[in-house]
Amino acid sequence: MASSSCSTYMMNKSSFAPRVINCKKESMFSYSSLVDKLPVHRNSFSLSADFSKSRLLLSHEKSMKWKQTQQLPLRNSIQCWAVETQSTPSFTIGKKFQLDDVIEAQQFDRDILNAIFEVAREMEKIEKNSPGSQILKGYLMATLFYEPSTRTRLSFESAMKRLGGEVLTTENAREFSSAAKGETLEDTIRTVEGYSDIIVMRHFESGAARRAATTAVIPVINAGDGPGQHPTQALLDVYTIEREIGKLDGIKVGLVGDLANGRTVRSLAYLLAKYQDVKIYFVSPGVVKMKDDIKDYLTSQGVEWEESADLMEVASKCDVVYQTRIQRERFGERTDLYEEARGKYIVDQNVLRVMQKHAVVLHPLPRLDEITVDVDADPRAAYFRQAKNGLYIRMALLKLLLVGW
Repeated sequence: MASSSCSTYMMNKSSFAPRVINCKKESMFSYSSLVDKLPVHRNSFSLSADFSKSRLLLSHEKSMKWKQTQQLPLRNSIQCWAVETQSTPSFTIGKKFQLDDVIEAQQFDRDILNAIFEVAREMEKIEKNSPGSQILKGYLMATLFYEPSTRTRLSFESAMKRLGGEVLTTENAREFSSAAKGETLEDTIRTVEGYSDIIVMRHFESGAARRAATTAVIPVINAGDGPGQHPTQALLDVYTIEREIGKLDGIKVGLVGDLANGRTVRSLAYLLAKYQDVKIYFVSPGVVKMKDDIKDYLTSQGVEWEESADLMEVASKCDVVYQTRIQRERFGERTDLYEEARGKYIVDQNVLRVMQKHAVVLHPLPRLDEITVDVDADPRAAYFRQAKNGLYIRMALLKLLLVGW
C-alpha cells in the first residue's frame, strides 16, 4: 500500500487549512496506542468504531502535531489519518540552551523569548530572596569593553556575582589592553577565552561580536557593537514592556531620537517583529532616520511602520514611547549635523499630558536632555525600572549559556 502524499487539514480552533505533505515514513499503529502516546487530550478525537488501524505519516520525530486528513478509500475500508511532526525547542530543566552565543536579536523566536523571560522572573526571586546563590560557582566571566559603559557592564558583573560566579574585567579595552599595541580582536579573544568560561564584549565596530563568536570556543555575548546591535538591551526592553503594559501583541511603539546610530532601537525592532499586530512609529531628525534595512525587514515580516515628524501625535497613540539620545560619538567631525539633530525631540510634561494613562516612557540610558528631569516623578517613567530589569535578563542569559535550562 505505497503512498507518496496525503492531503491534511490542520486543526486550528474551528478551521481547517488543507495542505499536502510528503509521506516520508510509514508505520502501522492501533488507535488506542496512538492516542495514549500523543501529547493531546483523548477526548479531542472521535473515530468510528470500526477504525482499528491506519497509517502514521512521520516527517520528523521530535514532537507531534495532530492533523486530521480527508478520508481516503483504502483497502478494507480503513481510513487514513496523518500525524505530522514538527521540531519544537526543549526547555526541560538541565537541557542545553538553544544558542551558543548571543550576537543579534534575530536569533530569538517567541518560544525562546518567553522561556528566557520565565527564567528572568526566577532570577528576580533569587536576587531578592537568595543572595547567596551558587548556580554559577566555579565559572569565570570576562568582560571586554572597548567603549564606555555603566549599566551594561555593571549589570553583567552584578549578575555573575549574584549567581556565585567570578569576574575578570577590563573597562576600557581600547586604551588599556593590547589592542592599543595593535593586537587583533581575534588574538585577544583566543587569549581571553583561555582564562574564562564566557566573554561579554562591547566593541566600537559593527560586526565585531560576530567575529569574536566565530573565533571563540566559549560563549560570547554581544554587549553592543558600534551602531550594529545590542541584543541584551532589546531583551530587557521587551521584558520591561511586557511587565509594564501586560502584553506584547497588539501594541504601538514609538521609537524616538537617533535611529540611524542607535543599536538599541535596531535590536528592539527585530524583536518586536516577533509579535502580532504591532505598529512601530519612527520619530527622528532627518539626519538620523531609521535605516532601510530595518524598514525592509519589518515590511518582510508584515509589521506596520510609519515615519512621523510629530512626537506629540505619536505619543498620544502609543503604548510605549522609547526615547534615545542623539549619539555625538557617531558623528565624528560633523558636529554641525549633531547640533542639527540634538534637542529636536524632547519628552517633557507636554508629551506626558497627551500620553495614555497606561503608556510608559522607556530609555536605554544614559540620557542627556532628551527627557526632562521632572518626568522622572511620573509613574509612566519606566526607564529606571527598565535598567533594573537588565540585571534579571543578564542573570538569566549567563545561567542559560553556562549551565542550560
